[in-house]
Amino acid sequence: MADAATLSPKSSSAFQANLDRAAPLLKQLRADGIGHLINGEIVASSSGETFATSSPIDNAELAQVARGTAADIDRAAKAAKDAFPAWRDMAPAKRRKILNKIADAIEARADDIAVLECIDTGQAHRFMAKAAIRAAENFRFFADKCAEARDGLNTPSDEHWNVSTRVPIGPVGVITPWNTPFMLSTWKIAPALAAGCTVVHKPAEWSPVTADMLTRICKDAGLPHGVLNTVHGFGEEAGKALTEHPAIKAIAFVGETATGAAIMAQGAPTLKRVHFELGGKNPVIVFDDADLDRALDAVVFMIYSLNGERCTSSSRLLVQQSIADKFIEKLAARVRALKVGHPLDPATEVGPLIHQRHLDKVCSYFDIARKDGATVAVGGARYEGPGGGHYVQPTLVTGARSDMRVAQDEVFGPFLTVIPFKDEAEAIAVANDIRYGLTGYVWTGDMGRGLRVADALEAGMIWLNSENVRHLPTPFGGMKQSGIGRDGGDYSFEFYMETKHVSLARGTHKIQKLGAV
Repeated sequence: MADAATLSPKSSSAFQANLDRAAPLLKQLRADGIGHLINGEIVASSSGETFATSSPIDNAELAQVARGTAADIDRAAKAAKDAFPAWRDMAPAKRRKILNKIADAIEARADDIAVLECIDTGQAHRFMAKAAIRAAENFRFFADKCAEARDGLNTPSDEHWNVSTRVPIGPVGVITPWNTPFMLSTWKIAPALAAGCTVVHKPAEWSPVTADMLTRICKDAGLPHGVLNTVHGFGEEAGKALTEHPAIKAIAFVGETATGAAIMAQGAPTLKRVHFELGGKNPVIVFDDADLDRALDAVVFMIYSLNGERCTSSSRLLVQQSIADKFIEKLAARVRALKVGHPLDPATEVGPLIHQRHLDKVCSYFDIARKDGATVAVGGARYEGPGGGHYVQPTLVTGARSDMRVAQDEVFGPFLTVIPFKDEAEAIAVANDIRYGLTGYVWTGDMGRGLRVADALEAGMIWLNSENVRHLPTPFGGMKQSGIGRDGGDYSFEFYMETKHVSLARGTHKIQKLGAV
């Protein structure tokens, strides 16, 4: 691995431009701190308590953040409940105009969002610049669907017209993760608002900075008071209070599977509807007849981009035995060449991991791999990055079996496990030998085989001869312990809305007479 000075050159004009853009934003952030947004006002926590958020680049404190309590969640939930009737009844065209104004503001501040997200999460700028734009697309896409949110069906029978329509479920809770937090927050909040719901948002405590930006953008864009409320804090305090609050009708959560199970239990007494996008240990299957150069590009991209901190990463490589040695050799060379460095450097491909606790978790799998008998072919150690932050070497583990922990556990870092397979049947068996079922990727020149494998894989999303390329109208979600429900297009409205049936009698059907003389 080259040293950090080589990978993050101080002479890079684009790198310096990103640093210059970040400087005044960070100064303002430290001065203002991060408060809650409740009923249209930025406020401190009712307890007066705060917690520090720090950058994974160098552990420098970025801001003091209001530490939300059950009392803050209660205030936010009541504000959302009070705001719900007017927002629900607002003309769709007017809601559309407000959501498009939010999208415009996100686009206008995309560069600011990107640099702050890099500093707050450690994600490389090359990815965060695109994530900010995608966030605006989320708002614009769902803004344009406001008018059709209540659409239903007419299913006439002999004596009745049976009409269905949809109505917003009410105030909802949205709990978002620390990886690409701005984009993923908009992915949940935009359809909720378009459906006519009001929202209480609890961002991840490890990445609160751009959630604060989103609340300010929405407020400045004219979103009515109480329609979006944001309460910062810890999952066991603010998060738990949100999932238990009786005014909140549904919880949309993106995060770890065990947390999803806890949220389901917490919401059970109030019969919360839940939508979960949870963990994944996703297979990418490469057959010997695939376009191996394109497959190699996709394999590297889908595990080492975004620091491997993504639910859809292809963290298990299943490669056919007949090509395994040559494919792994080329793969190892690419992994060794990955550029680790400061996330604001445009040359950087892998930045620091989000938090010291997460770094420790990822690094623990180096010893686990070796103890289980696998080979750490590349990486397998921490990386001395610029500023002494939470850097790790991109890691490649070979010689693994499906029963090893490195083939079963979601490491959630730049960590790829390789498992050879003999034939199509074995590839399917190994791919499905997992508690998760989010995505699968299949590379083959035989489209018939590709379709057979796609049909057999126990996963909610399959890409054939492609990396993860999302199309907003399509369903996004997993099977097994990877989640409940689907996001995307009209599928999002199925969660945020209730279906109502209205039967209109023609006045001609016979009604039984009881008690008639």
